[in-house]
Amino acid sequence: MEKNAKIFVAGSKGLVGSALVRQLTSRGYTNLLLPEISELDLTSQQDVAGFFAKEKPEYVFLAAAKVGGIHANNTYPAEFIYLNLAIQNNVIHQSYLHGVKRLLFLGSSCIYPQLSPQPMKEEYLLTGLLEPTNEPYALAKIAGIKMCESYNRQYGTKFIAVMPTNLYGPGDNFHPENSHVLPALIRRFHEAKMNNAPEVVVWGSGIPRRELLYVDDMAGGCLHLMELSDRQITPELLSYPKPCFVNLGTGEDVTIRELAETVRAVVGFSGSLVFDATKPDGTPRKLQDVSRMHSLGWKHSMSLEQGIRKTYEWFVENHGAKKRLMCGVCDCHSAPTLH
Repeated sequence: MEKNAKIFVAGSKGLVGSALVRQLTSRGYTNLLLPEISELDLTSQQDVAGFFAKEKPEYVFLAAAKVGGIHANNTYPAEFIYLNLAIQNNVIHQSYLHGVKRLLFLGSSCIYPQLSPQPMKEEYLLTGLLEPTNEPYALAKIAGIKMCESYNRQYGTKFIAVMPTNLYGPGDNFHPENSHVLPALIRRFHEAKMNNAPEVVVWGSGIPRRELLYVDDMAGGCLHLMELSDRQITPELLSYPKPCFVNLGTGEDVTIRELAETVRAVVGFSGSLVFDATKPDGTPRKLQDVSRMHSLGWKHSMSLEQGIRKTYEWFVENHGAKKRLMCGVCDCHSAPTLH
């Protein structure tokens, strides 16, 4: 990508989008298109078409999405499938119509079957049933992958799809019900510490394993792909018969218990840790095979403990100034959610 090229980051204020903006800025890209949600409704076909016609972006990062944990996915399934499909359809199609040089679509590791072999290879897509609690979201993301593949096949576009593992970091959603497991744990342990609570209760058995990627590492991986030469963008990255997407993760995972214990240590909470096994665990394991990404010359750099520490520092600075953060449901045991 040329340093002065017009680059549109869809969803630039979210966890993923803001990390992409940080990376782009630090690498010297100066012509970024970062419309606020009040300025551009990505679910509106007319609005997105007008934006592309006026601004004519040369590169697109499609990071906008409706996301959440188990509770949110179960509560708002229609929103998760409709909004994500609408955003993807509009941005990808307008990118084709207006000759975008390269687009990067961000999916999710939940595209894989619930009982997929571990670690999950790109070839395992569509080989089994999805995890029921986030099926609408997963189907939307699978549609996005196939849309990129189809446009590449038919129109010769260079639309790349990446599937990040569970992301976390500065700018995350710390809502007590609708957030993912790590930010929910950070908030719960912080509240418990500030209120001298005797324990923190976590949903599930603590046995499931999760792979987590610091969001700035994710952004670095995305830019690595977008900065590859045309010669390095091989056909297998773009279209069938090989999977036309790349896993983006660490290739390492921990149990939810190990994750909770690490968060407890970082936050400095001295009380007990209790697991409520009557609550759902979600997918037993979600570990990605990242050998394909490694072969393209990229590997993550942030350790899990370092990343959690940076995320907690950001949380305290932006959300943790008050002694007590009320959950809106009760004042004590809002449950971290798992995704």
